[in-house]
Amino acid sequence: YSCTVLLFYSSIILHEDVGSTRLYFVKASLQRLTYSSSVGVSLPCPAGGTPTAILRWYLATGDDIYDVPHIRHVHANGTLQLYPFSPSAFNSYIHDNDYFCTAENQAGKIRSPNIRVKAVFREPYTVRVADQRSMRGNVAVFKCLIPTAVQEYVSVVSWERDTVSIIPANRFFLTSFGALYISDVQKEDALSTYRCITKHKYSGETRQSNGARLSVMDPTESSPTILDSFLAGEVRAGLSVELPCIAAGYPSPTVRWLKDGRPLPSDAHWTRRLTGLTISDLRQEDSGSYACEVTNSFGSKEVSGALYVIDPLRVTLSPKSLKTGISSTLFFTCAVEGSPEYTVAWYRNTDPIIPDQHISIQGPHNDTLQITAAQKSHSGAYQCFASRKGHTAQDFSIILLEDGTPRIVSSFSERVVAPGEPFSLMCGAKGAPPPSITWTLDDEPVVRDSAYKTSQYTLSDGLTVSHVNVSSPAIRDGGVYRCAARNSAGSAEYQARINVRGSPRIREMRDITAVAGRNTFITCRVIGYPYYSIKWFKDGMLLPDNHRQVVYENGTLRLSDVQKGMDEGTYLCSVLIQPQTSIDQTVHVTVKVPPLIQPFDIPSTSVGKLMYIACVVSSGDMPIRITWHKDGQLIVPGSASGVGIETKEFMSSLQISKVTLKHNGNYTCIASNAAATVSWERQLIVTVPPRFVVQPNNQDGIYGKAGVLNCSVEGYPPPKVMWKHAKGIGNPQQYHPVPLTGRIQIMGNGSLLIRHVLEDDRGYYLCQASNGVGSDISKSMVLTVKIPAMITSHPNTTMAIKGQVKELNCTARGEQPIIIRWERGDTVIDAERNPRYSITINKKGDEVISTLKLKPAERGDSVFFSCHAINSYGEGRGLIQLTVQEPPDPPELEVREVKDRSMNLRWIQRFDGNSIITSYDIEYKNKSDTWDHKYTTRNISPTNNQANIVELHPACVYSIRMYSFNKIGRSQPSKELTISTEEAQPDGPPMDVILQPMTSQSIRVTWRAPRKELQNGVIRGYQIGYRENGPGSNGQYSIVEMKATGDSEVYTLDNLKKFAQYGVVVQAFNRAGTGPSSTEINATTLEDVPSQPPQNVRAISVTSDEAVITWAEPPRLTLHGVLKGYRVVFWSLFPDGEWGEMQNITTTREQVELRGLEKFTNYSVQVLAYTQAGDGVRSNVLYIQTREDLPGPPAGIKAVPSSPSSVVVSWLPPHKPNGVIRKYTIYCSSPGSGQPAPSEYETNPEMLFYRITHLTRGKQYLIWAAAVTTAGRGNISEKVTVEPAGKAPAKILSFGGTVTTPWMKEIRLSKILSNGTLVLRSVKAEDSGYYTCTATNTLGFDTIIVNLLVQVPPDQPRLTVSTTSTSSITLAWIPGDNGGSSIRGFVLQYSVDNTEEWRDVFITSTERSFRLDNLRCGTWYKVKLAAKNSVGSGRISEIIEAKTHGREPAFNKEQPLLTHINSTHAGLNLQGWTSGGCPITALLLDFRPKGTWAWQSLKANATAQLFLSELREATWYELKMKACNSAGCGNQSSQFATTDYDGSESLPASTRYLLSLPNNRSMDTPVKGPPQGPRLHIDIPRVQLLIEDKEGIKQIAAPVTDTEFSQSVNPQSFCTGVSLHHPALIQNTGPLIDMSDIRPGTNPVSRKSVKSAHSSRNRYSSQWTLSRPGQSQSTASARTLTSDWRTMGSHGITATESDSYSASLSQDTDKGRNSMVSTESASSTYEELARAYEHAKLEEHLQHAKFTITECFISDSSSDQMTTGTNDPADSMTSLSTPSETGLCRFTASPPKPQDYDRGRPTNVAVPIPHRANKSEYRDLAQRAYHTQGRHMTLDPSKQQALTLGHSGLGSLGVSSGTATLPQRTLTMPSSNPAATASTSSTSSNPTGSSTKMGGSRDSLLENSSSALGRLQKQGVGAYSKSYTLV
Repeated sequence: YSCTVLLFYSSIILHEDVGSTRLYFVKASLQRLTYSSSVGVSLPCPAGGTPTAILRWYLATGDDIYDVPHIRHVHANGTLQLYPFSPSAFNSYIHDNDYFCTAENQAGKIRSPNIRVKAVFREPYTVRVADQRSMRGNVAVFKCLIPTAVQEYVSVVSWERDTVSIIPANRFFLTSFGALYISDVQKEDALSTYRCITKHKYSGETRQSNGARLSVMDPTESSPTILDSFLAGEVRAGLSVELPCIAAGYPSPTVRWLKDGRPLPSDAHWTRRLTGLTISDLRQEDSGSYACEVTNSFGSKEVSGALYVIDPLRVTLSPKSLKTGISSTLFFTCAVEGSPEYTVAWYRNTDPIIPDQHISIQGPHNDTLQITAAQKSHSGAYQCFASRKGHTAQDFSIILLEDGTPRIVSSFSERVVAPGEPFSLMCGAKGAPPPSITWTLDDEPVVRDSAYKTSQYTLSDGLTVSHVNVSSPAIRDGGVYRCAARNSAGSAEYQARINVRGSPRIREMRDITAVAGRNTFITCRVIGYPYYSIKWFKDGMLLPDNHRQVVYENGTLRLSDVQKGMDEGTYLCSVLIQPQTSIDQTVHVTVKVPPLIQPFDIPSTSVGKLMYIACVVSSGDMPIRITWHKDGQLIVPGSASGVGIETKEFMSSLQISKVTLKHNGNYTCIASNAAATVSWERQLIVTVPPRFVVQPNNQDGIYGKAGVLNCSVEGYPPPKVMWKHAKGIGNPQQYHPVPLTGRIQIMGNGSLLIRHVLEDDRGYYLCQASNGVGSDISKSMVLTVKIPAMITSHPNTTMAIKGQVKELNCTARGEQPIIIRWERGDTVIDAERNPRYSITINKKGDEVISTLKLKPAERGDSVFFSCHAINSYGEGRGLIQLTVQEPPDPPELEVREVKDRSMNLRWIQRFDGNSIITSYDIEYKNKSDTWDHKYTTRNISPTNNQANIVELHPACVYSIRMYSFNKIGRSQPSKELTISTEEAQPDGPPMDVILQPMTSQSIRVTWRAPRKELQNGVIRGYQIGYRENGPGSNGQYSIVEMKATGDSEVYTLDNLKKFAQYGVVVQAFNRAGTGPSSTEINATTLEDVPSQPPQNVRAISVTSDEAVITWAEPPRLTLHGVLKGYRVVFWSLFPDGEWGEMQNITTTREQVELRGLEKFTNYSVQVLAYTQAGDGVRSNVLYIQTREDLPGPPAGIKAVPSSPSSVVVSWLPPHKPNGVIRKYTIYCSSPGSGQPAPSEYETNPEMLFYRITHLTRGKQYLIWAAAVTTAGRGNISEKVTVEPAGKAPAKILSFGGTVTTPWMKEIRLSKILSNGTLVLRSVKAEDSGYYTCTATNTLGFDTIIVNLLVQVPPDQPRLTVSTTSTSSITLAWIPGDNGGSSIRGFVLQYSVDNTEEWRDVFITSTERSFRLDNLRCGTWYKVKLAAKNSVGSGRISEIIEAKTHGREPAFNKEQPLLTHINSTHAGLNLQGWTSGGCPITALLLDFRPKGTWAWQSLKANATAQLFLSELREATWYELKMKACNSAGCGNQSSQFATTDYDGSESLPASTRYLLSLPNNRSMDTPVKGPPQGPRLHIDIPRVQLLIEDKEGIKQIAAPVTDTEFSQSVNPQSFCTGVSLHHPALIQNTGPLIDMSDIRPGTNPVSRKSVKSAHSSRNRYSSQWTLSRPGQSQSTASARTLTSDWRTMGSHGITATESDSYSASLSQDTDKGRNSMVSTESASSTYEELARAYEHAKLEEHLQHAKFTITECFISDSSSDQMTTGTNDPADSMTSLSTPSETGLCRFTASPPKPQDYDRGRPTNVAVPIPHRANKSEYRDLAQRAYHTQGRHMTLDPSKQQALTLGHSGLGSLGVSSGTATLPQRTLTMPSSNPAATASTSSTSSNPTGSSTKMGGSRDSLLENSSSALGRLQKQGVGAYSKSYTLV
């Protein structure tokens, strides 16, 4: 096996010296290295330096590393390499030890922290998982048990469940320490096996454990038991830790965490999980004691442990680097961060620092190092190590100590300044440590005051700078300025003169003391300037006068090497200030002479001898003091030291009476006087010849171990020991020096250390010692090397073929005797007891060969075999890995992903046969084929574990298997998998696409499905793309989508542009997507009428009877067809407001001349364009008036004598005034008078009578009249003759005729010149008629007749529905009577059915149809229409109801409701919902376990599949689904049962779920308790009944199919039924009949008798028809199928003697349009029955009919149970249970008893109310009900008629059994006419004719009984023909 150890050094720690020399660390944090013994490791030195440092490795003990051939080697670049080795060559000194590396250069020497290097052997091991037990609902814990010997290197990498890797999710958790937790244990968890997979950290080997099982028990009450817990531990800060705490018990225990005895506070980094407590981002404050308390009602348990958060150590040593001078005081601070309880160690140049007189270690943690009076030897690298429990951190600093004597590096120069002129002096010096600078002026200190400002600072480079500033100098501030730099290493000075102008003078000079032999400076302290010169004199002589004297220009005198006799004396300084003038000053110099020691030596001596040492001072000023020191310490004479000292005036002697070894050392004589201190030092050496302390002796050495050859000597000087070696055991021939390497070293005491004994080390060894004193000594010995037993030859790995014989050889050598033992794993092989093994031993020289033979090799032999060689000196082991090879096991194949034409396979090769897999083969075939027709994918690379199989066919079922190959052979085939490929997009387009224009805005598209082989799955639907191909279109397709219904499809495209060409393509789609589109086919929508009128309509009156109308063509886009021409519509408007007859003229031109118009008449003109489809929109009304013309003659004229000389003439205006009448002219002539011209009289136009006077009595006159307009005088009226007379018969001047007036006005019918006016106020329609006015006197009478016409609003139109679509309703109407005034327009009002928000639409008077657009899909609308005339709006039409196409969603019973059920999940097929033509907008689901109250609700997408999760196992569930669109909501109820935990079904698969009849009950209606007794389940539309009781399920299907229905000649009368006889049901409730929704009908019955129009409706309800016995069925409506009501007995059909009831198919609207109330209202079934009773009560013939409710569901929130009773207390009922199924109503009716006919009206009857009854009203209604039982007779069973299945929206009708043994609830119908029962009438052939206004408005629900009855009798309708809808 292989292992590679890579060391990446990423971090570099370096410290730069002041110079270019530096040291650094790379990866200083590396402190542990574990590697595989079979691979070895290379470890670079983690330290380095610049320039290149010398790198060395050491053991932690400080021993140098030596090379061991083929075991260990240190390369030149500092890399330590440990070679691979066999287990027998293991040496803990090498392979399991602490190492460190050093780096050394001029800067110093640093060492790395100790690095633990450990080799790991390849040892056989197994991992194991123990079986576990757990209660259902608890937690199970599996742990991977790893042997302790390899726990450190082996970790859990995964867990498997039944060979499938467990992905942590849901109930499965993998902890950070490798455990597997299973929460909420279920029964099915016991069916699996669990394995852990481990991996060796260094060898990479993986191991799989055994398979463990889980026993799952039912919960039993028990106290908590801890399954997994935590212990105390340490964790590094910043990491995360998981504290497991898992407990089992029932009830499930609760967990509480405490820290330090207190509840754990809430914190984001504390997470409580099922696995325990997880603490992330650990901090120091998280340390503490943690406790986990688990508690339930039966007890508690606690587990606790301490957590220590360890902060990694971090060390910072300051200063980092320092360059300073000797004698400095240094401080090092080692700052340690991290957890406490650490230790600090100091090193200098890798050596531990031992405190001495210069070095001290201080601080509570020894974290401060102080060096005082630092010496040169203290330079180097200082390291601070902090250690805590195996973790070490360090930092280092480089210190350079040098001669730090100050030196002046910058200074000032001599200058001259004027008084008051400021100046500044600067002096810079360097030194180590940085010096301090002082200033003097003429040897006097410069004091900082107001005159002198001084400053000093040190720069970063160590330069110390000092300034002296003189702001206002005077003469006294001149002189010699000196700066002196001093530190502990010495001092340096610099001086220069500053001259201040002024009168020169000399300051007072002080005497000077000089030391002989040194230099002395004397300064002439002159101030002032200028001066000429400065001169020095001594004893009158001008200086200098010898070479030791120098006078500088500034006047300073230097005396070098001062001599006492020559240089001592008085010196004079003379300053020449004028050519002839000088000033002077003297100074006295005294010379002191220091001591001078005469040199001496100390000879060597021996122990016991005498010693005398003399120290003589040859010169120096007295007094002189002499002392002695030994090794730097003052010698105190006395017996203790054995030394005596004798001192005289100028000498001292040291005397030792008996010399010993302790007197060895350096002796120093120190002499001092007032001038100086001097010393002289010499060494005293006391010699001792060498001698053996321990002599060498012969000894044995063991090969590979360390050996020490003892040899210890002493002497002085210390003897030098040399070892020599002579090879061989015989007599030594020649000794050779032993080469000293890392392996062989001479120890400090002289012994020879052989760290690793080799065979070549045997022989003679000579230990020789010498120190130059006396002769050398030596001693020899013999080293014998013993060889421990070792395996010298064995195969590390070997192969065997399963079933064949295999031999394993192992060669050993070593000291005899050698025993060889074989082991298989950890078991010793006993060949005598196991005949499959045999062991043979052969000896060959000094080797022993052992052979183990396996007969034969088996798979289980693929383990480690080991041969062990043992002798007296050791044991060797050879590890052999035997691999038994065989053909591989078949791969475990799984399908990872399946697509339409490909699949992705993944496999796991569990066992490769111990031979590398060479390839894989995959075979697959169609499921229905044999493997002889397989497809094969061969030679798949063994590096792959997955493959893609391509070129499959979509939506096909394939079988797949797989083989694996190795060099041994082929595996068995894998387990065969069956998969179905996904659907792919269809590859073919729909076929036979045909377009048929239907309307101007719709095109019907028909097509057939694509070819079967190209569908690639189930065609789910189609996308129809259409686009306009006309100019200006964008060319983009609009897409509509529809679901597939079969092989042939049809779809109508609506809302298209009118008369536009469209291109249409069709694409099929399945689950995978959309296929190719068909070839585009074009079609043009039908023509429609123009949507805009002609433009620019103008009218010009040409003459009084002619006008010209002009216009322009409408916009082309609004023509919607081919323009056929124009139509001009015009009508006159009369002054009385009436309209004339509407006329029209058709033309193709854009102009028309209207001729023959009425003169001077207002006309309304409209122009429209028309196409083949009809007339378009009219233009706005244009008004025009013809011109005036001559008026017509007055309409009538009368003349009446009023006196003997006068007559009164009256007339009527002309019928055609032809203009504005300006005046009337009355003509009067006498025929016989002879006057040529008549007399003319003029009146104003308002006067219609005129009195002509001055006539002759008795003379006849002709009188006529004419009207005059601006055009002239018109025709004259007829001529009348009149004769004036004194007396005349009565005459009436007024005219008869027709008078028209609007209603509600006041009308006056008056007589001229009389008060006989008739006034009619607020006229009504009934005031119309002929009125006669008669005037009478004695001479005669006169009469006129007036026809009064009262105009009223028009009568209501007859409104009908012609067509409907999904978004529009087209209405047509026939206007009613116009009320005597022409209709001027219509007002159409419409609203959504259940609202009262009406919208108005205004329609012109000529329209007789209208289309309402943009309506909601599948919605009922109420529509009404009213006409308007000049009087006002007329009566509103009947409110009709129409519904746009579409209905509420319904669930397709051909679709499975549930696609998948297991113990915890149920998959719902939401795509089973059909939209009903309107898109589904919402889908709601409620489910709950049966017997529980709380519903769980979900919202879903109708196009997706939904899974109900977290269900209970083996549990019945109730499911309610509600899908809604704009048409309403459809409900679906179901029950299903989950499986047991092991997948077994609690019920047969065929009854896993039951589908209930949907109803309109609210989804949140509570159901009380589980159903009692039998339950009825209805499967629609197959009319399938499932009867469920305790004995099981019975299924009965009625023969109603799509084909049967469509083939029926008359679908409206088609009905089928089934009679059901089930003992359980008859016993309880009698036979049941389901009025199911069979097929939709058309043209439903209208709500009112006056309605004759039909509208398409898509919802239906059951209808009951009440008919008397013996009634002829031949007269029944064609829409009603009736059958006598019969009850079933055991011997056939039992028919009643009297009235029967029939169930009929009603093609009424949804919501029960013929019912008393809408099913979507809040009314319950009981309330509707009450309304039925109310109307039945009106029919006297049914006074004793009985309705009995046997079981019915109340669709409201009322939870009261209805109780009923009769007038007989003995017949009182008990309450029935809550209905068994939602949406079902079992309803029976019993005919009246004959004796009941004569009872008359009962005194205690139920009085239904027309509103929603509350609970108390229901209760009262039930308590007052009657009960009866009809008489029966038995018929032959062959004559029975099947109970009819009607068309019911939600109801279900049942019939009671023939022997109604169980109580029934009965409501009684009262009547006041018993005799009416004998009346006979036939059922009307027209159902609408007999229907009364029911439903809708509640105020019309109840009517007076007598009036209703009378009305019915008046209409001649049978009293039994009422239709009632039960919902």
